[in-house]
Amino acid sequence: MECIVNWTGPQAIPGEGSAMSFVAQTGSGHTLVMDGAPDAAKPENGGANLAPRPMETVLAGAGGCTAYDVVLILKRGRQDVRGCSVKLSSERADTDPKVFTKIHMHFVVTGKGLNPSAVERAIAMSHDKYCSATIMLGKTAEITTSFEVIDAAA
Repeated sequence: MECIVNWTGPQAIPGEGSAMSFVAQTGSGHTLVMDGAPDAAKPENGGANLAPRPMETVLAGAGGCTAYDVVLILKRGRQDVRGCSVKLSSERADTDPKVFTKIHMHFVVTGKGLNPSAVERAIAMSHDKYCSATIMLGKTAEITTSFEVIDAAA
């Protein structure tokens, strides 16, 4: 897997600028823009709030990785899954490196006649075995999960 990240330069957005904006080109051919938080005290060190922060993309990647696993595991278990969302809440260390120290993932899984035990098992399997992103983040963060099952209309 490869990714190239390029700094867009100090004046990425004409008239607005963004001293800390970056564009990533992924190995699969997709583009992702990232920007820093604005810094009122030192604008040259901050972004213009034009895109997600790099650490937000790490959190989003973990959510995508685990949601993918949950849906796939449920489908393979012949569960009639029709929707899955996961809300991630996190805390970070106060000092550098400001790693994630706590992450909570709340899943909302929708389907017809879903077995709550199957949903719980799919989340646990993702957390313990399959999701490389959350397993990696689990080296610095306490990761907790919760879920709810919503029955879909026929």
